[in-house]
Amino acid sequence: MNEAQIDLAHTVALGLIDDEDHHAIQTIIDTDDPTLCTEFLREVRDTRGTLALLAELTATAPPPTLRTGLLTALAEEPPVAS
Repeated sequence: MNEAQIDLAHTVALGLIDDEDHHAIQTIIDTDDPTLCTEFLREVRDTRGTLALLAELTATAPPPTLRTGLLTALAEEPPVAS
């Protein structure tokens, strides 16, 4: 895989694809080169796994005032007419 394809795999893993990216992804998936397709999908999977691990390792508890603040803000919202 070249750098552009690796970058595209990272874009897919982040969920940031647009129409142009979608076309490029489809070209890789539909390629006659099964190795390229396999490497691309592996890079997407590995990147998603790394992002999930990073999120888990860096997660922090929200401040205690967050719940109270959200509930107060919701209570101040006018009711939605049905």
